[in-house]
Amino acid sequence: MTKSRGVVIAFGVLAVGLVVGFRPAVWSGVNCGKLVINGFRPIAEDRAHRFLGKVQKYTAICRGGDRPLATASTPWVDWSNYWGAGDESSATPYTSLLPSHLNPDSRGIDGALLDLEYQRIELIKFNLFDNATFEDYVRGGNDRGKKVGGRAVKVWNSFRLPPEDPNYAAVGGPGAQVCKGELIRGRTLTGICNDVFNPLIGASNQLFARNVQFDETFPDQGRTELTRNRHAGRISLMQPDPQVISRVLFTRPQSNPAACNAGQGLPGSAVQANCDYIKAPFFNVLAAFWIQFMTHDWFSHLEEGHNQPALIDAGCKTKLDGGRYRALTPGEVAQLGCRPDDKVDPAYIAQNEPAPTFTADGQTYASRAPKTMKNTNTAWWDASQISGFDATSAQRVKRDPRDPAKLLMVHVGNRNTAGERQGYLPLFQPGDPINPAWAGQEAAAFPDNFSIGMSFYHNVFVREHNLFVDKFREIAARNPNDDSGLRDPANPDHVITYKEVKPEELYQAARLVIAAEIAKIHTIEWTTQLLYDEPLYKGMNANWFGLVRQKEALKGVLGHVAVDKYGHSITDTDATQWYSVFASGAGIFGIGNTHYEEKPGFLGFFKQGKDIWSIKDPNDLNRGVNHFGSPFNFPEEFITVYRLHALAPDLIEFREINQPNSIERKIPVIETFRGKSAAAMEDGGIANWAVSMGRQRLGVLTLQNDPAFLQNVPMPRLNTKTNTIDVLALDIIRDRERGVPRFNEFRRQYGLKSLTGYDDFVNQHLAKNDPERTREEAYVGKLREVYGTHKCDASKPITASQVDANDQPINDCLGHPDGSTVDNIEDVDVVVGFLAESTRPHGFAISETQFTVFILNASRRLFSDRFFTSSFRPEFYSTLGVEWVTNNGPDGRMMEKGRPNGHEDEVTPLKRVLLRTMPELQTELNGVVNAFDPWARDRGNYYSLDWKPRPGAENDPAFRK
Repeated sequence: MTKSRGVVIAFGVLAVGLVVGFRPAVWSGVNCGKLVINGFRPIAEDRAHRFLGKVQKYTAICRGGDRPLATASTPWVDWSNYWGAGDESSATPYTSLLPSHLNPDSRGIDGALLDLEYQRIELIKFNLFDNATFEDYVRGGNDRGKKVGGRAVKVWNSFRLPPEDPNYAAVGGPGAQVCKGELIRGRTLTGICNDVFNPLIGASNQLFARNVQFDETFPDQGRTELTRNRHAGRISLMQPDPQVISRVLFTRPQSNPAACNAGQGLPGSAVQANCDYIKAPFFNVLAAFWIQFMTHDWFSHLEEGHNQPALIDAGCKTKLDGGRYRALTPGEVAQLGCRPDDKVDPAYIAQNEPAPTFTADGQTYASRAPKTMKNTNTAWWDASQISGFDATSAQRVKRDPRDPAKLLMVHVGNRNTAGERQGYLPLFQPGDPINPAWAGQEAAAFPDNFSIGMSFYHNVFVREHNLFVDKFREIAARNPNDDSGLRDPANPDHVITYKEVKPEELYQAARLVIAAEIAKIHTIEWTTQLLYDEPLYKGMNANWFGLVRQKEALKGVLGHVAVDKYGHSITDTDATQWYSVFASGAGIFGIGNTHYEEKPGFLGFFKQGKDIWSIKDPNDLNRGVNHFGSPFNFPEEFITVYRLHALAPDLIEFREINQPNSIERKIPVIETFRGKSAAAMEDGGIANWAVSMGRQRLGVLTLQNDPAFLQNVPMPRLNTKTNTIDVLALDIIRDRERGVPRFNEFRRQYGLKSLTGYDDFVNQHLAKNDPERTREEAYVGKLREVYGTHKCDASKPITASQVDANDQPINDCLGHPDGSTVDNIEDVDVVVGFLAESTRPHGFAISETQFTVFILNASRRLFSDRFFTSSFRPEFYSTLGVEWVTNNGPDGRMMEKGRPNGHEDEVTPLKRVLLRTMPELQTELNGVVNAFDPWARDRGNYYSLDWKPRPGAENDPAFRK
């Protein structure tokens, strides 16, 4: 845009403000003019000068008036203070007087989305480190004999099937490997052949990736001068002590400890039991267990529920005293309630030898992290927790012998409602390949860490799988000779009619549908309630559906631009970043699933013609896939930010569907673990568990709010003196074992601003006498107690990933005077840091640090999966399957009543699933807009966080003061 044109636009914005006659409009209009004249900020050229989520003063005023200025000097991002980015109090009274996208609320929301897109562009540019292909990423490679940049590499030798693989010959053996035939027809058990040119991407037993520079992993090793300067020998696997961290920083204070009984509740699940916890007003217990259900699908470091056979100490040994660690006294151990005799099995390590190095452009790089770990699960969103991820887990999946397209469900008792007739999962039987700890559980492919929440979702989605099969069979009975939409790659021209579809073909189509439903629920339903504000509602829906009306045309463009011989869009250094921007316009889901004939259109873009996409063409299969030059797997850092144990309550407030306003029992979550989960599910009934977990609020992700039962989990398989572990302490140990940087460098690596001390955690929006501020100031004191302070040395630089406000290296003093006493903020573990973050955007259940990790990885797992992009077609899903995923079920699109938060919304996918699998919930769900919002809450207007009952729930004891 030229400056003269910018002046004209700026003048127009100012004129609108003058006409309105409202001082803030004029004030922001002047600054909007400056924003237009100066244009958009450039994408950072190096990682030390990234965006950081902080904007120029005139940009902040244009988008939020004076409010963003009040916290401009804090470490936290600016967009959360823009107009319209919060509840009604963030809106402006004169919004309706100005044109759309010029009015303040629209400017604020648009500005927030723009800030988030800048972050994603720079995350794609600076945060992809694959342990198997990093040298290619740096050096670049060859494409059709032409040298291309690392971000344009599309095929990697590291992701070929090895000769010992049974499918080696089928994909081409020693030659160019291309998946075909049965290997491309659906999701394979082990995840191979999702990318048809890189069979092993996302498959089970591939190396986890990293989002942080390899040199910044395993900071306790002190391998670089910067790391040594940063931590000065203060950290190790057991320093600070993980059980001390758990007991001092994670424990929930109790007003009546006896009524909680360390999370065990009272005999008989008496309703008089009570475990205090800080509750989120806008998120329910279903949401807490949903994310555990998701992580069971995505990643695992364990092998059949265990780590290495040896044992290591688990803490409760030392504390910081006067800047030095000393042994805990027996009295201190008793006061903390920790256990010095706890031991755990150490994490599996795939590669422990020194990393090879290489040189490029005069710089030496490590080709991988110092240690690597394997993902024993598939990395795809493929419902593998239900259907399996390797040969052993597949043997745990029980198919219905009467109809092998279905999964086995059994009837319980004399229950005869529409939902109960669909049955429950069977139990493991003698001879099933299971860890002894799983005996008595319901059959599941991934049975580790099972509880009532896992039982609930497994039963729900197995029911949904079977309902899809039933509907398909119903259509087949009516129209046996009609085209099912499915195709066999070995005979692609043959139209497969409904009557020809074999049980295995239908099973695989149902599996695709269930996986896509789950991904859709997570993207547009769970995440929009987790991040409950307008920018994220728009952003997550854009991720799936797209922002622009001409999205189908735009999807065609994205699937067609510079497609190479492998069907991937060629993306050089710049185009890689901008591809994600355009994809948000079109929506990722279904990108590349059309391929139109070459006929000229407007500027060569909106081309006309017939869709010639073909299952016979491997380029078409992969047309929508984009790995951004770095093959997809989850990074270790992603696992870290999913340590969300504070969400879980100690006790579940059990209700019955016919009396939802009455709490009948308070059932300890620990009493639904492992083999007890099946009995709890069958005894309570799934619809009753649904209303119980749907109505109850989950815990806020903050310090001193983790469940007590997780500090005392029985673990007899370890055969130790205590046979017990503190799971919260184990979180700390595992992150350290796997080399996750500590909190402040973690933030810098992701392009977020450094903290200068523990006091930065206190929310500056709160009044001095606010009880929440008092609580935060108290836990800052606890942080100082656990992590300590030191005398700083300004001559020691501590990072190369960020500079200070004066463009100078950040040093050990973090802006404080040389030689002063400063907090050991650099030593804080990531999980402690993100729980301590109290300054968050409106409606965020997670911290901005966690969210930034999601910005990168949540989109990548959609971009990289051909079954969510170019292979989302009837050839794989069936015609019914495509309609089911698109419309949230077989009965067409259904719209929600009213305009929740100002939107015309479809009835959300999980709500539709719950109504199909448990029709008994119809009355309870009538007033529910999002199944993860507490079911009895009145959502109010525009992203209200108030805790007040909806009509009919006034007598629910949850609303008593």
